Amino acid sequence: MAAPASASASGAEPVSASDAASAGGLSELRSRTELRELLGEPHPIVIDKVHDRLTGEDTDILARSPFCLLATSGTGGTCDVSPRGDAPGFTHVVDAGTLALPDRPGNRRGDSLHNILDNPHAGLLYLVPGSRDVLRINGRARILTDAPFFDAMADAGRRPALALLVEIEQIYRHCAQSLHRSRLWDPA
Repeated sequence: MAAPASASASGAEPVSASDAASAGGLSELRSRTELRELLGEPHPIVIDKVHDRLTGEDTDILARSPFCLLATSGTGGTCDVSPRGDAPGFTHVVDAGTLALPDRPGNRRGDSLHNILDNPHAGLLYLVPGSRDVLRINGRARILTDAPFFDAMADAGRRPALALLVEIEQIYRHCAQSLHRSRLWDPA
């Protein structure tokens, strides 16, 4: 598939990204070393805040969050980011290392679910409206068709037909600067 064309500010003919790169118009970063040189070293506190078990602060965010984004990737590298939401606290905490997300009726595409069948790695990003709290969780997901906690995830008396069980590998409170810069919660 060809790269999308972009017109120049002068109104000249559109130029594809690959043409611009070959003409010297793009400068691509190609190594981790070069990336680290540009970013600098992260502060130790940023590294130290990563953990693999839920804390009280983490469960507080989960209890207040009505929304998360679920990121998955298939074996061929195709990616999907899918919104998940329900009443605040919709994510069920199984234990300090495991979460369950009920699968609610939607468009029935199941892109994330197909990806998880191929590649169990998943990322979750929880947001709390009006708050700068952002909780990032990475782990391995499995699709369940039943479990004892399905009753606790019922909505209007309906148990979910499916749930994602996520075994946590990494948790951390994400920097909220993107929320601040974007003014995401500003009604104007």
